[in-house]
Amino acid sequence: QLQLVESGGGSVQPGGSLRLSCGGSRFTLESYDIGWFRQAPGMEREVISCISSRGSYTQYADSVKGRFTISRDYAKNTVYLQMNSLKPEDTGVYYCAVQGPIIWERVCPKVVDSYDYWGQGTQVTVSS
Repeated sequence: QLQLVESGGGSVQPGGSLRLSCGGSRFTLESYDIGWFRQAPGMEREVISCISSRGSYTQYADSVKGRFTISRDYAKNTVYLQMNSLKPEDTGVYYCAVQGPIIWERVCPKVVDSYDYWGQGTQVTVSS
């Protein structure tokens, strides 16, 4: 069973920054597309960003473009989501998930149901 572990959530004031981490437990993330997702209270889970298996392609939700950056460190088997200029509407539980293994790299999907294995989530609260 693939396991993902998120960390880095917390409480921050508007305009602040956080960096989320997603690590693979008992497997390497190298061959997988990785996505970051957000679920606000009472809302459906939404795709925030994704990165392809070799890191060549990234995608972002319109609401976070220019503020969030997804990256991956193969040596550390970790994917990051750097979140800057945070807004109250960024509040929610953030999840990472993987799709794969991917044989031929292509653009990662911005579809929640495309992802197979999920972490437990980490809470992000943006409030003054």
